Amino acid sequence: MCSADVWVGVVCRKVKDYNESPLVEDWEEFRGKLENLSMSSEQRIVEGCRQGDNAARKELYVRYGGLMLGLIMRYVADREEAKDLLHDGFIMAYDKFDQFQWRGEGSLRAWLSRLFVNVTLNWMRQTKVMQSCVSIEETPDLEDQPMVEEVNNLPQDVLLHFIAELPTGYRTVFNLFAIEGHSHKEIARMLHIKERTSSSQFFKAKRILAQKIHSYLSN
Repeated sequence: MCSADVWVGVVCRKVKDYNESPLVEDWEEFRGKLENLSMSSEQRIVEGCRQGDNAARKELYVRYGGLMLGLIMRYVADREEAKDLLHDGFIMAYDKFDQFQWRGEGSLRAWLSRLFVNVTLNWMRQTKVMQSCVSIEETPDLEDQPMVEEVNNLPQDVLLHFIAELPTGYRTVFNLFAIEGHSHKEIARMLHIKERTSSSQFFKAKRILAQKIHSYLSN
């Protein structure tokens, strides 16, 4: 992204760590226990899941479930569908822990994020949702870039809602390019589209987001 798109980077930073609502009834009690864990807790969770320990599996779900659901909902607007994909992703994660190599704190989250993005993209390919989406040929001209300070002050859930309202193709490319860091060449291969199509959809997504931000701030 060019330097003029600094505001896009702010949007990405704010929504990337979006954590959906707690996923278990005893979340508050369990979160208190999590906050007292040592920095090596990630490795302990990994070893427990690798051995099929249900307590470790629950800990993984509680700790990362909200983050992964927030990730999925950046691609899938329907929350119930996103929850189904969340469950599918965790089942796959539990089965694949023998393939995971712990490389320090943060490596588990990174691995889970890649896995859940792949689960979501596979669902989109299988349901052909990318093919059935309606493309917006006319998008508003982007005359004024949103101010970084203005974007930084926007609520996290508002930005996520703006992204969710993008047409499916635009939303998917925006997530993969701006947030996940893939190149347009990689995205073209992942989505079975042309590289210039990926670039065009990102540009249009950016213009629509800018318009939504301007409209929100003017109200």
